[in-house]
Amino acid sequence: MMQKIANYFHFEELGTNFRKETLAGITTFISMAYILFVNPNVLGATGMDKGAVFTSTALASAFGCFIMGVVANYPFALSASLGINAFFAYSVCIGMKIPWETALAGVFVASLIFIVITLFKLREKIIDSIPADLKYAIGTGIGLFIAFLGFHNGGLVVSDPSTMVKLGSLTEPTTLLTVAGLIISVVLFIKKVPGAIFIGMLASSIIGMFTGLIKVPSSLVAGIPSIKSTFLVAVTHVDKINTVQLGIVVLTFLLVTFFDTAGTLVALAEQAGFVKNNKIPRIGRALASDSSSMFVGSLLGTSPIGAYVESSAGIAVGGRSGFTVVITSIMFILATFFSPLLGVITSQVTAPALIIVGVLMTKSINKIDWSKFEIAVPAFLIILGMPITYSIADGIALGTIAYPITMIASKRGKEVNPMMYGLAVVFVIFLWILSK
Repeated sequence: MMQKIANYFHFEELGTNFRKETLAGITTFISMAYILFVNPNVLGATGMDKGAVFTSTALASAFGCFIMGVVANYPFALSASLGINAFFAYSVCIGMKIPWETALAGVFVASLIFIVITLFKLREKIIDSIPADLKYAIGTGIGLFIAFLGFHNGGLVVSDPSTMVKLGSLTEPTTLLTVAGLIISVVLFIKKVPGAIFIGMLASSIIGMFTGLIKVPSSLVAGIPSIKSTFLVAVTHVDKINTVQLGIVVLTFLLVTFFDTAGTLVALAEQAGFVKNNKIPRIGRALASDSSSMFVGSLLGTSPIGAYVESSAGIAVGGRSGFTVVITSIMFILATFFSPLLGVITSQVTAPALIIVGVLMTKSINKIDWSKFEIAVPAFLIILGMPITYSIADGIALGTIAYPITMIASKRGKEVNPMMYGLAVVFVIFLWILSK
């Protein structure tokens, strides 16, 4: 049985084994487990039942990870996308005063469109049309983005009205916990200790509980919250998608999830060494896994599902096959029973992992042809745009719009794939709609 699993996931070809894949799957799960608590809090602002969102998020994530692992054989985990869930709650439901049931129907409609364009391989063609230099920039930009997330989550940087951001207080006990975890993880990584990131997070959790910074759970097991209030609500409210405003909402769900996921998949594939001749093998299967997961998530009752940059933590400890996220899928299922235990994994515990992974992902920056200004400008806009706009999609948009302009200016317009011209126009419209 074990040998059949190893053969199915091509362990020997990928240079991996059960121990590496299992550790990677657990590491990926721990790195992204926070979404099980963040998503209910965000969507709960709309009036949705937090318990139902918790369970829906766990089940949708488990489904997405399992399908990605078995069908595409990639170690890319899926869950409710950060950013788009905030758009769902604060912009659509609270800002536009659209009921959460109708917003959920918008996610459902967007997922159906996703499935259709995936079947026609349009998403695959778009990703293939992105030049190699810009793909490297996307990987680097996401590296900076998640490192910034790590700094922010760990309290190392905080907002400031005068300078926008500044160094956080190094006298705060929770910030010191982040620093301790980072030092432990970096030292272990330099020493080439297997599972350094995972061990670092485990050490941080123990230190946090020992010092009282992390509350020791009173129990390990809790009942699974019901999803009755959200299950299939999206289907029963599709008829409410009947205005131009709601049409724009559906389009925004579609575009943001599309390019967030595309950018993340490109970056993760680059980190793991899967990109061959500027193409990602089996990208169609990965995209099909993504779109079907978004569909299932909408039925269960959660915001759009997409690929997670935290998968890079699992890749960093050796995850190379789909078995990594099959393990992550199992962890999400188990999480529905052990929700009190997940409270131990705080943002300060996961922050060092995000920072280290950010460092690892920026290595592709040296592959960009900085000597050609027409390439340097769009690449730079992508890299800088992601962290300063706090959006992967916005960073990709800035670079994609600039690319045809700089190439035409350098008299290289004929080298630009026609798809990139189309994307530039789409992104101009997209940014205009979002800025209104």
